[in-house]
Amino acid sequence: MKREAVLITGANGEIGHGLIDYLQQKCDFDIIAMDIQPLDESLSAYCHQFIQGNILDVKLLNEIANQYPIRTVYHLASLLSTGAEKNPELAHNVNVNGTFNLLKMADILGEKSGVATKFIYPSSIAAYGLPGIKEKMSAGKVTEDQYISSTITLYGINKLYCENLGRYFMDYYGQIQPEGARKNVDFRAVRFPGLISAITLPTGGTTDYGPEMIHAAAQNKPYACFVRPDTRLPFMVMPDAIKSLILLEAAPKASLTQTVYNVTSFSPTAQELVDIVKGAFPDAQIAYKVDESRQRFVDTWPVDIDDSAARRDWGWAPEYDQDRAFYELLIPAVKQRYGTKIGH
Repeated sequence: MKREAVLITGANGEIGHGLIDYLQQKCDFDIIAMDIQPLDESLSAYCHQFIQGNILDVKLLNEIANQYPIRTVYHLASLLSTGAEKNPELAHNVNVNGTFNLLKMADILGEKSGVATKFIYPSSIAAYGLPGIKEKMSAGKVTEDQYISSTITLYGINKLYCENLGRYFMDYYGQIQPEGARKNVDFRAVRFPGLISAITLPTGGTTDYGPEMIHAAAQNKPYACFVRPDTRLPFMVMPDAIKSLILLEAAPKASLTQTVYNVTSFSPTAQELVDIVKGAFPDAQIAYKVDESRQRFVDTWPVDIDDSAARRDWGWAPEYDQDRAFYELLIPAVKQRYGTKIGH
């Protein structure tokens, strides 16, 4: 009899690296990794199987469902905010149609096993759409259901749609059939702030000015920050992002009061990030070159988000506040990554 497995799409991404590393140490089931690109060699030994393929390939997904007893799908594959604006059609296909395909696969898996397949979905603060700077600065901690009717980025719109799509598959898919809704999917979403990793390089997200400047400084490369100095957004480090996914996946279904949960840690301004980086790398060359399009995006995202529901329902709490994140994790790890001759 085959061991139970988890499927991780977008395995090569920032979250995928951290999640695979955690699961291979802590869990006793097989890891099935999937990505459109060849798998990073550092991850290969940890995975029972790597599948190079596209989440738009329904035939391939059906083959995976038939071959592996997958208990949980971590659906990480997506086209991020800036890339989505450059290629909206591709973004819609990947972010929406790809998610639909995987939810259908999860339904098949749940039907076969008799147990609802857990579907863990990382959403984003891009789902928010505050109407302007005044409202952004006065809103305080924003809850999951506030300011989600005026989202201005396709990526955010995709994320909101898929949050609702997951809820539909969990509670209503097949509802007009005589036997009623199928109930084969257990959908759970985390709405992430900006994520900062010391291990993997940023990949084009609109909040990536944070990780980009620290990686540039460690390599003695000049960096132009694409948002204003006063721009304030919520962030967290990758180990806490992984922790939140693991905690949510493990939470008893009965303890969950909603399908989408905010998680966060600290909320610096861009200038505060610059000051921290320059303190660690005194020769860092960081300037400002505001990208008006991306600035417009972040001006609609909250300065902070309310994660009290996650704290209450499944014991969420970040391990790293701002000081710990930079001085105990990010700066030492980035210096090590690039060597002692670079940086200070």
